[in-house]
Amino acid sequence: MLILPVTLCTAGAAAVVNFWLGLRIGRLRMSEKIFIGDGGDDRLVRRMRAQLNFAEYVPLILVLLALVELAAGTSIWLWGVGAALILGRVLHAFGMDGWGLGRRIGIALTMLTMLGLAAYGIYLGSQYRAAPATVFKIGPKG
Repeated sequence: MLILPVTLCTAGAAAVVNFWLGLRIGRLRMSEKIFIGDGGDDRLVRRMRAQLNFAEYVPLILVLLALVELAAGTSIWLWGVGAALILGRVLHAFGMDGWGLGRRIGIALTMLTMLGLAAYGIYLGSQYRAAPATVFKIGPKG
């Protein structure tokens, strides 16, 4: 039985996107012969920031996705959230290359997925009711 299929697919897709972001940086470094730092190249700075922005948001969102999937199960809604995250990250990268609308849509999708998962996680957590604790007495009955 597969556990956390939404999280697994989303994490796999995120790894591919992260690879693509790194590849874009590497290819630009090779073409511009900038092997350390950003060399003052604005395009390289933007691509590096796109990958760093990815690294800042995606791990936490994947943790939230996994916890919500564990707590509530797999659903069409979660598949949509995973797809929105990946689409948002790709659009953000294109936006950092100059397509401003992509950057705005991309970060909006990222923030909405994070906020939606956080709110749902808080809701699910608040529904938890622990069973009453069992009281153990030590010593003679009486």
